[in-house]
Amino acid sequence: MKREMIFAFALCTTLLQAQIEGHWPREIPLDNGGKVVIYQPQPERYSGNQLEARAAVQVKQSATDEPVFGALWVDARVSTNRDTRMMSLEAIKVRDVRFPDTQEPAQIDALKQLLESEIPRWDLEFSLDALLATLEQERNNGSDALGTDPPKIYYVTKPTTLVLIDGDPQIGMDEHMQMERVLNSPFLMVREGALYYLYAGGFWHQSANILSGWSDAAKLPKSIRKLDDTIKKQEKEDNEGEQPKNLSRTSTAILVSTTPAEILQTEGEAQFKAIAGTQLLYVSNTDDQVFKDIGTQKNYILLSGRWYQSPSLDGPWTFVPADKLPEDFSKIPEGSEKDGVLASVAGTQASKEAVMDAQIPQTAKVDRNAAGTSVTYDGLPKFEPIEGTNLFLAVNSPQTVLRANNRYYTVDNGIWFMSDNATGPWAVSDVRPADLDRIPPDCPAYHVKYVYIYDYSPEYVYVGYTPGYLGSYIYGPTIVYGTGYYYPPWHGQWYYPRPWTWGWGIHYNPWYGWSFGWRYQWHFSWYQVYWGSGYWGGGYWGGGWFGPPAYRPPCRPVGWHGSYYGPRTGGPTYGAGKPAAYRPRPTNNIYNKRQGVTTKAPQPSYRPLKSVGDGRIPITRPSAPSDGRQPSPRPSAAPAKPDPRPATRPSREPNNVATDKKGDVYQRDPNGNWNQRKDKTWKPAPGTSGEQLNRTQQQRDRGNTRQDNFKRGQQNKTAPPKTTNKSGSGRKG
Repeated sequence: MKREMIFAFALCTTLLQAQIEGHWPREIPLDNGGKVVIYQPQPERYSGNQLEARAAVQVKQSATDEPVFGALWVDARVSTNRDTRMMSLEAIKVRDVRFPDTQEPAQIDALKQLLESEIPRWDLEFSLDALLATLEQERNNGSDALGTDPPKIYYVTKPTTLVLIDGDPQIGMDEHMQMERVLNSPFLMVREGALYYLYAGGFWHQSANILSGWSDAAKLPKSIRKLDDTIKKQEKEDNEGEQPKNLSRTSTAILVSTTPAEILQTEGEAQFKAIAGTQLLYVSNTDDQVFKDIGTQKNYILLSGRWYQSPSLDGPWTFVPADKLPEDFSKIPEGSEKDGVLASVAGTQASKEAVMDAQIPQTAKVDRNAAGTSVTYDGLPKFEPIEGTNLFLAVNSPQTVLRANNRYYTVDNGIWFMSDNATGPWAVSDVRPADLDRIPPDCPAYHVKYVYIYDYSPEYVYVGYTPGYLGSYIYGPTIVYGTGYYYPPWHGQWYYPRPWTWGWGIHYNPWYGWSFGWRYQWHFSWYQVYWGSGYWGGGYWGGGWFGPPAYRPPCRPVGWHGSYYGPRTGGPTYGAGKPAAYRPRPTNNIYNKRQGVTTKAPQPSYRPLKSVGDGRIPITRPSAPSDGRQPSPRPSAAPAKPDPRPATRPSREPNNVATDKKGDVYQRDPNGNWNQRKDKTWKPAPGTSGEQLNRTQQQRDRGNTRQDNFKRGQQNKTAPPKTTNKSGSGRKG
């Protein structure tokens, strides 16, 4: 019973914390019973790691004083953690304030001084989802010419594993297993005698021909049995506590492709269901996104964020821009089974938020003296020019190494390093190479242009990367995965693969980005995970990856199936009976657990403020970091005993106060009407103001819904996968 009580208490604490995180408004107490309340900020512009926002504020001088309402504008450096989807404001600078409640210069100066002095020291956090829903700036449309030609698309009606080989099979001796195997595939394919053996989905298959004729292996040779024992042992250790005990798997058919390919798979013949309020049907017995427009009888599929159409599920398929889809795609209801595709439909709120999300970086602070890297080459370094730039790219390295003006640059897990020599030593860089932004998408180094340097000091460099580093790109009014181009691998003494766009059933989730399709969960061998050059590690393609995102599969919509943007209203669909309990925690923060790198600086605790009703100065505190190149030093003296109250806390005030761009302050009453603050009282707002403020409230509500959906998914997940670093540098042939 004691254990149950402890668990119940822990659960309640977790749920309470989830409600408090990102709660608005926030307040800080004054020492005489007064308080300062800041309402939910209204973001105006976000660029790099800099945020411009405005917010309504309320200052109550004492417990008996009337509140004074106003507006303030702030600039802040933002520290983002994309795993928790929380953003903290750092180095806050109050740009301007306005108080329509008072015309007294002395009081205005005192209030302004209070806010300028204290707000930069507040521990302010808000959710990334709230930012995406409320940001007022125009969304950026990508202009780079990404690839849209379809890969080879297979349609099958029975369980099938698509086995990918990067070009013609390259067979060589593997020094770890002392066996011959296919080197240029993410699947484990070994040769024993006259037969090839493939490990996929927990089963062994055999064939005399790599490209066809695969069947279940009824009897394994001694060497393969030994390998199988090692694999099963390691799989058990890796999946302990994650994999459901009642999981049952069956062997599948094998389809091998040596060119970029995707597979559409239904359980039997395709079964169509209607989407309410539209002239669209969707295929219900598949995990793929397959639709039919009743009016034209054309079929539509979504692959890596790109739409293709065909009169038949067997093809041929042609590309359709996201803004040329039938209008009914934008009418797919949020909360329905297929609302996950809305992020790929032009003009929808979901697509606008996805485009904005693709511009929000994961940030970090790098210690120059603690962070390091190394680079390897297959032989002597070999560089080739990047067309349209003054840059040269190392073609025989698993890392992305660039040469610019006789200096060398490389990116390791979202951090730039520089050296005077191609082989190092490497130091943390505070500059990026010139011409970096001119790298075209048909170059395999394209992704590193999305790794940024925002600021630096003698000790630290402030860095970040947007989702483009992990393969999520803005293309017109929506986002897509991968560049769409095929990059030939390097194959010398070692084999180094390059980024792939196709072959993984990639789909988008608004909180975790891109991830593998569900059926790919069990199609990867343990051997590839351990010796696959950082295959599941924290790096990117520079570490020799085959697979796409920076986390292990699968990443289904956590906690439920299919519904991303609203509460589910329909029943279970195909896939709902799959091993849903197995939900490893993905990560969009590859800075985690790296030496010398922090993703959020700790915030100090402060004592309550002095009242400023009579113009007195607030009590002295350590200075907050500046927003310039050199962070302000903190005192070395021992800090005072912290006050038991937090620097800020969730306020009991309703989050019903907002401000417009002019600084006028409005309050929403229980009936949904907006009132403007004038002469220390609330008066009915003009009609045009009410319309704009209603949109503001709708954006806030949507942001809260997104935030709640993310938290709901977090509470339904099991333990995260192990984070042991299994990276290497390639495979010897």
